[in-house]
Amino acid sequence: MSDARVLVLAPIGRDAAVAVALLGRNGLAADAVEDLPELTRELAQGAGAAVIAEEALSGDGLDDLVSWLDGQPPWSDFPLIVLANGHKGVRSPRAFERLDRLRNVVLLERPLHAESMVRAVRSALNARRRQYEARDHLARSREELERLVIERTREREEALALLHEAQKMETIGQLTGGVAHDFNNLLTPVMGSLDLLRRRIGPDDARSQRLVETALQASGRAATLVQRLLAFARRQDLQPRAVDVGELLAGMEDLVRRSIGPTVEVVVRAQSDLPSARVDPGQLELAILNLAINARDAMPTGGVLTIEASICANDDPHPARVPAGSYVRISVSDTGEGMDEATLRRAVEPFFSTKGLGKGTGLGLSMVHGMAAQSGGDLQLASTPLVGTRADLLLPVADEVAAPAEKNHYDAVAPARSGTVLLVDDEDLVRRGTAEMLIDLGYSVIQAGSGAEALRVLRAKDTAVDMLVSDYLMPAMNGADLVMEAAKLRPGIAALLITGYANLTQGLGNELPRLAKPFRQAELAARIAELLAGKSSEAPMAAQASA
Repeated sequence: MSDARVLVLAPIGRDAAVAVALLGRNGLAADAVEDLPELTRELAQGAGAAVIAEEALSGDGLDDLVSWLDGQPPWSDFPLIVLANGHKGVRSPRAFERLDRLRNVVLLERPLHAESMVRAVRSALNARRRQYEARDHLARSREELERLVIERTREREEALALLHEAQKMETIGQLTGGVAHDFNNLLTPVMGSLDLLRRRIGPDDARSQRLVETALQASGRAATLVQRLLAFARRQDLQPRAVDVGELLAGMEDLVRRSIGPTVEVVVRAQSDLPSARVDPGQLELAILNLAINARDAMPTGGVLTIEASICANDDPHPARVPAGSYVRISVSDTGEGMDEATLRRAVEPFFSTKGLGKGTGLGLSMVHGMAAQSGGDLQLASTPLVGTRADLLLPVADEVAAPAEKNHYDAVAPARSGTVLLVDDEDLVRRGTAEMLIDLGYSVIQAGSGAEALRVLRAKDTAVDMLVSDYLMPAMNGADLVMEAAKLRPGIAALLITGYANLTQGLGNELPRLAKPFRQAELAARIAELLAGKSSEAPMAAQASA
């Protein structure tokens, strides 16, 4: 190996031949050179060390040797062993200058013992070998660094892409929430006007009754769609309550079928004696829809999607990380591609997705998992590659029975109570439509287009106001702030907030009675009658607000 050989330059007599022979007998490869130019040429071919008689340094070619030494790469410091002439400390300045120019020099004074020379050469070769090892280590480190740079660059690009997707989804969510809120405002007077028309149409006009009923059913479905959009935008007022999961799945079946397309067979079934689950129904619908769409994406060529609801306990085959007790289990399973163990472990991580860029945000399962945890339940995943995936959503059983669907009460309009309602809404169309419903119920109505205008009415001592009905989201002053100010001016006044999506968790918002848009006349009538009947019990809350 040329990088391990020793070059010997000793121009006088047989010194070079003797040195080469000595090194050879000790297992060291050595070659003799005649002068400095040849030494420099051989160094370029590869060597581990060089032995140079001091008298050879006074010949031609020293500058070329020094240039070669100065041009070494950063990892290299070629070792030279110089056999001194026996000056015994009396060396000319010129001789010192030549030695200093050679950089890495070990000086051996002659005469020297053969063993000393062999040991010096071995030491030089060992030092040179360490330099080669450092070179290789640096090369590996550089390759590793380049690999890490490439990997970090790729991860950064992926993170930026995910951030872009998240920002895009946030923008879509904000746009969806705004559009859905405006759509709720439009639906409110539509549904209210249809209710008023139906009450004015005589029972003998069956055709008109059917037309109005069809319009009411269509607007009801539109209201349900808006609630799903608001759930997607996370702008709805989230309130866990007892939910009939079987009824909810039956109501969602058509939506699921239309969402996943004709290539996937949908099977929906629920246990007959299933208890109610305590959960926010809007969040639950969104979670089930997310799981269904994930299942569809895992079955690009078609398959079977099964959605089941049953009762389970902690000793079931799928133990949950939840307290002991009974749970309603909603299972969404598919016959798709499945996931390996590594993918399954990361499936609920935010922004983790196996879909291509632009085809998913990686937030679906994490949102479902978060919803389950916040509801006191859990999300369990099981999957086998090429067999399919099963997602078990466990929800706590409610202590109470789920209330009947609102549609069963649409026709039951509560009898009116006499009184004056101060109605506040910045949307003229919504305010006028709501006022017509209240007037039809027999109430006197004072309309205000802003919180400031409503406060002016309340400051007028000669104006009787029995109840304040206000929109929540309004410019300058929202409905919750208006109620707080109203309580200071009229202690004990009954109040009702009407909202399309506000999450009322600040101030009085979490305690105030509220009615979600869009609403039917029967809902409005029942809520107002209930609040006016219990007006005295609302006084402590109003007094607290005025404190």
